[in-house]
Amino acid sequence: FYYFVRLCLDKILLQCVLQSRTLSGADAINALRPFYFAVHPDFFGQHPKEREVNENSLKRLNGYLENLQKPGFRSFKPTQLTFYVREREPNSSNVQESFSASGFRAVSFTLHTRDLLSTVLDILNSCSLSTEHLQSLNVNSQAHKEAKSTVNRPIKWDKTYYSFTGFKDPEEELEQAQRVETTLISWLDDNEASAVKKLKKSLPLRKELERLKIELSHELQLSDIRWQRSWGIAHRCSQLHSLGRLVQQRPEILKNVKGRTVVFTDRSGMSAAGHIMLGTMDVHHHWTKIFERLPNYYKLHKRLLLLEDRISQLLGGIQVIYIEELQPLLTLEEYYETLNSFYNKLRDSRLPFHPRSLRGLQMILESDRYAPSLHEFGHFMIPTVCDPAALQWFIFAKAQEARENLKRKEEMMITEKELISTSTERFSLDRLYKEPSVSSAQMIDCCKRLLEESLPYLQGMHLCISHFYSVLQDGDLCIPWNWK
Repeated sequence: FYYFVRLCLDKILLQCVLQSRTLSGADAINALRPFYFAVHPDFFGQHPKEREVNENSLKRLNGYLENLQKPGFRSFKPTQLTFYVREREPNSSNVQESFSASGFRAVSFTLHTRDLLSTVLDILNSCSLSTEHLQSLNVNSQAHKEAKSTVNRPIKWDKTYYSFTGFKDPEEELEQAQRVETTLISWLDDNEASAVKKLKKSLPLRKELERLKIELSHELQLSDIRWQRSWGIAHRCSQLHSLGRLVQQRPEILKNVKGRTVVFTDRSGMSAAGHIMLGTMDVHHHWTKIFERLPNYYKLHKRLLLLEDRISQLLGGIQVIYIEELQPLLTLEEYYETLNSFYNKLRDSRLPFHPRSLRGLQMILESDRYAPSLHEFGHFMIPTVCDPAALQWFIFAKAQEARENLKRKEEMMITEKELISTSTERFSLDRLYKEPSVSSAQMIDCCKRLLEESLPYLQGMHLCISHFYSVLQDGDLCIPWNWK
């Protein structure tokens, strides 16, 4: 009991000490190091959906923190954030947090604080992260003495005080802010001007990006040029300029890229889908090595396709596919090892699948699952460690449902494409697109509801359907698919 009381008093004392000083931007960054370590997108390379959610949430959080440091900032609009937090204590007793078998949990919280210190504490507490390291922040001795001699008991005035003086009741303001839910119209009212300003500023760069992309694609006879992550336009132009300089310096090493797709990503190599990956942090020397190795990569890719065919034959003709939007960005070598290991396990088990009995069905291999499942789009999601016998019965039991899902997927893709086209024309949008983590069903629902509204704000804008509200650095408007 004594230990419990002492612990409570220590926590109260810590809160008093911290509340007695203001926090600088640098202090806030240092205080949030455990949080950034737990949610940084780079640690979610095997989970593209979760990675993208964390990337978007970090952008919005950084914007919130920047606003708090601006002189005269008085916005109390609550900001809801969702993060996937890497799990370090799987026995946590917080039943409100949803855990996954992949070693992370989803945490949602709303920021409505008016200073950096309260915001930092809210973030750490919401993610069940320790705040003990905050005691190491520099606190002047007088504030420390005052905190020791003062109980954390803020003055609470009677309601009549506020009605008589005309001052605003802080508790009532906070409750009102929490009750107010952001709507699409109100958010567009508040953010249209900012988005238009950023978009106009980005237009010259957008034209430059398109010009560079067309010239390089034509010169190298590439099928496409893509980006794995949502870098800004200036960053993308810089990457294309770097590739252009390499073309001028070493044109002979680029003779083997004809018909291929180049993807700017976090590391260099060849992807499981057969695309040339150029790491944005790598120098020309690394890129040169990748282009020189292309003939060997092409040979390995042929062996990979042959391995997929062999797995297909052992599983009754089911097609092995790799879906970039749903799977982690694997290198060709990593994916080949995964396929080879799975193939050897199937070959040794000698499962009695009737030849071509499962033709028309699809499956993807996943290394971070333990039980097979059927995706809403109709493809089987098969763990590499799945027991062959259990796999056989699961596929047999779900085969008909899989065919129905595949058919529904085709219908949904057609509907989604039509709605995107109709919405783009209706609102005179320059572009309408979605993040990979937004499903076709969600996009369809979003577009149908948009078409019921009158939204003159969107004329000429770039609209991205996401999970959160935000204005990107180049003026793209991001709205949640389930907007209110």
